[in-house]
Amino acid sequence: MSPEEEFLKKEQEKAKNNKIKNRPIIVITYLMVFVYVCLIGYVIYFMQFKAETTIANSRNIRQDSFAETVERGDIITSDGVVIATSSTDEDGNTTRSYPYDNLFAHVVGYDSYGKSGLELQGNFYMLRSHINIFERVVKEIQEEKNRGDNLITTLDYDLQKAAYDALSGCNGAVIVMEPDTGKILVMISKPDFNPNEIDAVWEYLQTEEGASSTILLNRATQGLYAPGSTFKVVTTLEYIRENYNYDKYSYICEGSEIFTGVQIECSSGKVHGELDLADSLAYSCNCSYANIGVELDYASYKDTAEDLLFNKELPYVGSYNSSSFYIDGDSRRDELPQTAIGQGDTMITPLHNALIFSAIANGGVLMEPYLMHSIENDDGATVKKFSPKKYGELMTSDEAAILTDYMKGVCDYGTAAGYFWDASYDVAGKTGTAEYDNEGNCNSWFVGFSNPDNPDIVVSVIVEDYTSNGVSGSWVAKQIFDAYYN
Repeated sequence: MSPEEEFLKKEQEKAKNNKIKNRPIIVITYLMVFVYVCLIGYVIYFMQFKAETTIANSRNIRQDSFAETVERGDIITSDGVVIATSSTDEDGNTTRSYPYDNLFAHVVGYDSYGKSGLELQGNFYMLRSHINIFERVVKEIQEEKNRGDNLITTLDYDLQKAAYDALSGCNGAVIVMEPDTGKILVMISKPDFNPNEIDAVWEYLQTEEGASSTILLNRATQGLYAPGSTFKVVTTLEYIRENYNYDKYSYICEGSEIFTGVQIECSSGKVHGELDLADSLAYSCNCSYANIGVELDYASYKDTAEDLLFNKELPYVGSYNSSSFYIDGDSRRDELPQTAIGQGDTMITPLHNALIFSAIANGGVLMEPYLMHSIENDDGATVKKFSPKKYGELMTSDEAAILTDYMKGVCDYGTAAGYFWDASYDVAGKTGTAEYDNEGNCNSWFVGFSNPDNPDIVVSVIVEDYTSNGVSGSWVAKQIFDAYYN
């Protein structure tokens, strides 16, 4: 081999070795370029599609900085009533006020001490300004605050007032919503507070006396109660799912019976006699439902409860507590009689009860509940609109139809008939009397919907201390339905 060929061979081997050595560097270089391109792409995507959503998150404290240049917009009902507004003095200090005091306390919330309610949910939107660009520039030059956008809610002023008055001096909660859209028309919680006096309220809560107060708790979404006989709708659904011949069910009620060692009595010892499944629900027979409960498949019972969102998150953007159902395949048999009639350890919020009955009213399909209808600038032009969203199917349309038919019996001839016999509209619903201590003291429920063939509204009511005040959930619901139709 000539010296030239030997040199050329060495150079080729050297180039080959260098290529092998450089391969990891090349791979890393390409990888870094790829990561860089992805990052740039994500930044562009984020700025275009995600930035507003992130800033609008109620937990983003950056929103409050907008208040330095923007006067917070109004909160307005669907029928045009201003329920929260702002005013700014010559020194640029903005004051938030609530024209109707306690009426919308929990649903609207307050604009200090961390914010709550719609003041929190809609914070970002009300601190943005889409007024005329010329006007905005002039105000900025003059160092004046621009007027923020207004939050148009789904709330109905007249219906809210009717529900508030019906609940009167009682503690409890009311939720009214449209089952086919998810719009919340009414949200009330009592005891309540005056958001115009939130400083005094907060000061009171710091005292020894006020430390145990629950006036800021929104019972409509956060209050957990035993569901009482309203839960018999869930038990009915499970029985239907387990028994193809459910319509052949029969039980003879003698007013009291022992099931798996547990004494169960019907209200006031009422003897209902022979009942089928429909009449068991209509007359809310505790003995019949305890009889059903002890025969159910426990694991399947839990599955049905969780289909109806027990032990799960709810499709609601505000603050709420999750409902609980503890029965499973390992539960003791003596836990079932009380559970089947809505006592025991089962707990539910008025919001959740409204969602279950909304799904029934809407053919088994649940629409996501919402309070924000649209955002408008100060001139009334729509900036953003929130549309109804389907959450999912909680039950089949056939199951919903059966439950609706049974619940019509509750209001036609059953436990709620005394309240709705003279109504100009039809109602399908369920009453409930839920004990909350060992002394026989009870809360009163009514959950149901009007115009069952083409449902208009769902009403969920809980009245605390029914044993003492004598105000039933059915009576409160009747006032709300009357206000809606009259």
